[in-house]
Amino acid sequence: MITLLSGENSFELRRALSDLRSSFEGEIITIDGSELELRSLPDLLMGMSLFSDKRMIIIRGLSENKTLWGSLADWLPRLSDDIWLVLVEPKPDKRMLTYKELKKVADVREYVPWTDRDTPRAEAWVVDEAKRQGVTLDKKSAQHIVRRVGVDQWQLFHAVEKLALVDVITLEKIDDTIDAQPTENVFSLFETALEGNTTKLLTVLRTLELSQDPYALFGLLSSQAFQLAAVVNAAPNDNVAKDFAVHPYVISKLSSIAKRKGKSGVRKIISALAKADDDMKISKADPWILIEAALMRIATQS
Repeated sequence: MITLLSGENSFELRRALSDLRSSFEGEIITIDGSELELRSLPDLLMGMSLFSDKRMIIIRGLSENKTLWGSLADWLPRLSDDIWLVLVEPKPDKRMLTYKELKKVADVREYVPWTDRDTPRAEAWVVDEAKRQGVTLDKKSAQHIVRRVGVDQWQLFHAVEKLALVDVITLEKIDDTIDAQPTENVFSLFETALEGNTTKLLTVLRTLELSQDPYALFGLLSSQAFQLAAVVNAAPNDNVAKDFAVHPYVISKLSSIAKRKGKSGVRKIISALAKADDDMKISKADPWILIEAALMRIATQS
């Protein structure tokens, strides 16, 4: 038997491998494929073990070993029936003959990182993962966690781990226990500017200055302004959330802002950020000063 675990979703891949290991009764051998030598393949793939009738051979990163990876296809037909070969390859070259031959004879499982389009899936997964860790979460709490953390499964997993230590889980407890990711913080900053609350705006901005890269933060601000522009210019039948892979909750908040600001107000927001972008490209001033000026302009415009 041959199983290929691939894809850059390291959480799903690791859990899949753990499940395979726990389901197997026999000797398990794990090998670093990048250091494996050709002379070792016969014993690994064809040889018998003195300790067990069945063996699971887990080889990680064999594709990094160009010589062995290129010749693996020749060895696949010789694999002993008593051996379960598990190849762990996050980024296999799908153009190579080896991968094409594996697809013919192996159980190929690909684990792709989640994106914002997978938000509903992530929310359902958080509920299931919480149950797995002995935590009861309702749908609203799961949605709040995903909005706060994002769809990265490692981050979500650790968030649930932290909540397992909390007696009573509320939205306030979630905020107190789980750190918000940059996107959530930047959306709060953008929303504060749109509300015209200059005092809060400066407080939030000073806090973000302590931990965030100004260029990355400005990129997120620009992205949110672009989403706002998409919402305000959308036709009635357009599905902006699907078209731009944005969480429906974010779209609902942007929709209320779009109605309040109108197309002319959104153009002023885009103009303020465009000017900051131009000034940052020529290093006209410290990037934080330029970001502050743009946000204050947004906050104080009529």
